[in-house]
Amino acid sequence: MADRAQRAEGKAEEVKGRVKRAAGAATGDRSTEAKGAGEEVKGKAKNAVGKARSAVKKSTR
Repeated sequence: MADRAQRAEGKAEEVKGRVKRAAGAATGDRSTEAKGAGEEVKGKAKNAVGKARSAVKKSTR
C-alpha cells in the first residue's frame, strides 16, 4: 500500500473510531465505546506508519 493511501486510510479509521466512541459514550454502551477507542488507536497507528514511510522515502531521494 502506498504511504499516502495508508495515511488516508488511517485517518478515515481514526475518525470512524472517534465517532463510534462518542456514540457509545452518548448511549452508555461501553462495548461500542471500547471498540471505537480501539479503532481510533488503530487508525492513528496506520497514519503514523504512513508518515514514517513518507519520511524514509524523502530521506533516500
